[in-house]
Amino acid sequence: MQRRSFGSTGRDVAAIGLGTWYLEQAPRDAAVAALQRGLDLGMSHIDTAEMYGSGAAEERVGEAIAGRRDEVFLVSKVLPQNGSRSGTQRACERSLARLRTDRLDCYLLHWRGPHPLAETIAAFEALQREGKILSWGVSNFDADDLTEALGIAGAGHIACNQVLYNLTERSIEHRVLPWCEQHGVAVTGYSPFGHSRFPGPSTPGGRALAKIAAAHAATPRQVALAFLARQPSLFAIPKAAGLQHVDENAAAGDLVLSAEEIARIDAAFPLGSPRRGLPML
Repeated sequence: MQRRSFGSTGRDVAAIGLGTWYLEQAPRDAAVAALQRGLDLGMSHIDTAEMYGSGAAEERVGEAIAGRRDEVFLVSKVLPQNGSRSGTQRACERSLARLRTDRLDCYLLHWRGPHPLAETIAAFEALQREGKILSWGVSNFDADDLTEALGIAGAGHIACNQVLYNLTERSIEHRVLPWCEQHGVAVTGYSPFGHSRFPGPSTPGGRALAKIAAAHAATPRQVALAFLARQPSLFAIPKAAGLQHVDENAAAGDLVLSAEEIARIDAAFPLGSPRRGLPML
């Protein structure tokens, strides 16, 4: 499993991690077993949020990492309606309790909401001083939002921006990815398989993926993950509730595509023109 520096944290983190959106819909034992298998395979980056299953996903993560907390780079998120200074601090305490831990490695604002960004950032900084979070970042932030956050917090404070990123939704490559690379901010792509819209084998893109996969004795999904994590600033967090899918995702962390293969995928899934606003799910 490739590991790389996660933004300003100075921590080496698995390029392919474990997402938990909708994980609470799987049987509890299966979900916990999938997370534990991922840890066994080096997928030490686990992402969750208070929104996921109204805390149920965090509870499953807490069960899975019991006795293994030091192996994990643990990320959770505060809902925007809880993003006041006191609301963020209370939300963090609730997440820590569900996760059965005394700290988060990174804590994110899930998306912009009704509270001033300065309040949320002040709460993050206070939680960091208290040792309850070791770093903080944002999610679903466009370049203008990131610039505003940078103006409030200063350089070197924003660790991560978690955004929608898959082969058919590459909007972040226009402005967000260059901004993050310029300012040393990690980019974590969620829904890397397109939220049940992965290119089928009969589509031009699907055929391109299959051909590259065959050359590596890999699967098209592994090729997609390798492409989405092709740069040092990029991380991907696919969700998998079954052991077979976890194994498949983990193996993508060792797949390195050539420049020619990256160019072929780029051609098969065109970036397209910039659009107003940042897509999100």
